[in-house]
Amino acid sequence: MTPINELYNVSSGVIQQRVNELKLNQKTDSFDKVLAGAMNMLDETNGYFNKVSEEEVRFELGQALNTHDLQIAQEKASITLQYTMAVRDRVIAAYKELMQMQI
Repeated sequence: MTPINELYNVSSGVIQQRVNELKLNQKTDSFDKVLAGAMNMLDETNGYFNKVSEEEVRFELGQALNTHDLQIAQEKASITLQYTMAVRDRVIAAYKELMQMQI
């Protein structure tokens, strides 16, 4: 991102301060987005497991006409859990690598 004073040859302290604030917010927003994405992924995984529980109850009560809905719900939950675990493992590996770096 090029500061506005370089583009238009404007040198205002207020403009430069705003540009610096935007740069700072962009760095903060990126971590916020990653964290929000991780939280959404956990919520989605939890939702799929809740759906499995609902489908199991429906099947046991005889309300489900076929087993396909139950199998599909179980596969979705399994796949999202595997993906969530893979992301968790990568985050832990990255954390361990950062902790081993010498300053």
